[in-house]
Amino acid sequence: MKIISIICARGGSKGVPKKNIRLLLGRPLIAHTIDLARKCPSIDRVIVSTEDPEIASIAGENGAEVPFIRPEELAQDSSPKLPVLQHVVNYLQSQEDYQPDIIVDLDPTSPLRTAADVEACIRMVQEAGTDNVFSVTQSRRNPYFNMVEVVDGRVKLVRPPDKPVTSRQAAPLIYDMNASIYAWKRAALMDNDTIFLAGTRLYEMPEWALDIDSELDFEFAEFILSQRGKKEC
Repeated sequence: MKIISIICARGGSKGVPKKNIRLLLGRPLIAHTIDLARKCPSIDRVIVSTEDPEIASIAGENGAEVPFIRPEELAQDSSPKLPVLQHVVNYLQSQEDYQPDIIVDLDPTSPLRTAADVEACIRMVQEAGTDNVFSVTQSRRNPYFNMVEVVDGRVKLVRPPDKPVTSRQAAPLIYDMNASIYAWKRAALMDNDTIFLAGTRLYEMPEWALDIDSELDFEFAEFILSQRGKKEC
């Protein structure tokens, strides 16, 4: 079974400029994800898709393949992720006659997952009846209990329950997509334009497995990684 990892990394970032190559514990952010993918025994190839020559150079220096520069039309702020992944798979088929069986999408802004997390998602997606797997954390806010919206000038719960819910623990379990790991069977990725399929499954991670989207997130990630390093010493 051929299994590849795709790391999608645009050069543009609104919240944190040059986020994907900003130093985290002294190394470019994307290098942490490349290292992780290369440590996963199930992954055969680690491929970076980017439109940015600087990111491409850093990715190559850290051991990833960068077989092309991503087309500009797939590198806009509004560009969805699925066509980018499909573009990589189509490129490998057309240029190398190479067809992966499983595609693992690892976002460079989620450096707190482990190789064990990735391998667990790969095992899940290999099971019969599973189309894709993506990682989540339990949500700290719940639309049945403490998330509200204003509709026609009136404040209401986002999703009013059939019966009153008196605590978050009693509310239906809700998850946040943490943008860390997405694993796909090839057909499920190439034949659909959504991640929500009949055979979609969830892989739960700890709440601290954050997706870096702000300066504060960088500080949290550095702290957690530094503490993890101390425990491993």
